[in-house]
Amino acid sequence: MLTLASHLSQKHEVDIFWDDPSVKAPLTRFLKIDLTKTNFVSNILIKKFMPKLTSTRIYDLIFVLSDGSIPLVLSKKNILHFQVPFKFEKPTWFTKLKLMRYQHVIVNSYFTKGFIDKSFNLNSQVIYPPVDIKAINRGTKEKIIISVGRFSTNQLHPKKQDVLIDVFKELSKKAHGWRLILAGQAKKEDQKYIRRLKKISRGFAIRIMENLPSQNLRRIYASASIYWHATGFGEDEIKNPERMEHFGISTVEACAAGAVPIVINRGGQKEIVENGKNGFLWDTKTQLYNLTLDLIGDKNLLKKLSSAAVSTSANFSQEKFLKAYEKIIFQN
Repeated sequence: MLTLASHLSQKHEVDIFWDDPSVKAPLTRFLKIDLTKTNFVSNILIKKFMPKLTSTRIYDLIFVLSDGSIPLVLSKKNILHFQVPFKFEKPTWFTKLKLMRYQHVIVNSYFTKGFIDKSFNLNSQVIYPPVDIKAINRGTKEKIIISVGRFSTNQLHPKKQDVLIDVFKELSKKAHGWRLILAGQAKKEDQKYIRRLKKISRGFAIRIMENLPSQNLRRIYASASIYWHATGFGEDEIKNPERMEHFGISTVEACAAGAVPIVINRGGQKEIVENGKNGFLWDTKTQLYNLTLDLIGDKNLLKKLSSAAVSTSANFSQEKFLKAYEKIIFQN
């Protein structure tokens, strides 16, 4: 959302509906996105019905990042974006009425599309999230496996770092000299979970790194040889799609740095990784163990898949993202 807002603000007036304007500076620092020309204004979409409608009339375009709800808006052009594969009953007549105000419904992956289209009886368009692949470089590769994901106790979208720790503890018996780095954002309420991860990692070459600045994370990506991801392990992809990785931005970032992805065969990951061509997909912990051990033992394959992963990352660039949005925003 902010990447698009920043881009549009270079030639247009852009308001971001966010009740706390003080968040603008830390967002700029953390995401490395230029928001200087954007305006953070009060969220008109949570106003009462009539004031909301009146406030939306002044806009040429409103872009809604949906939490599952569909606001009724009267702006000239409207885009509704879903990045979570919500499952709902068939839409009511009022939902259908509100959807008529949106010229485009966008989703972040074909995985998300399958559930959104069924929930709302529509045909959404896939535009993959933007990844700043130009800012990510390949470095001298070391015996490092990296996994990136929030250290969250939120059971709606758990990242399953404990699963990766279990597999690495077994892997380390044969993969001598290799290290596992688990990186991600964490809040105060996640510290209990992090303490548990550190406890079960004790005695092994495992580092847990919280809230890294983006430049530090990119340095680790550059030196990592392999990327792991386990979100969705042990979950039912059909019954609980929200517990999967809806796309996989960190997987693309790892690919851009030449870290070979070995990721779970769930959710949006399958749209990034082609098994055996630019990485591997796994379903069981045994498969993750065996695939990683085989890759570690075959330097030529590791090099080949690393190059293929870098090539793959170009499919998810910021340039492609912005070009796709410009096409739908400025078309007649």
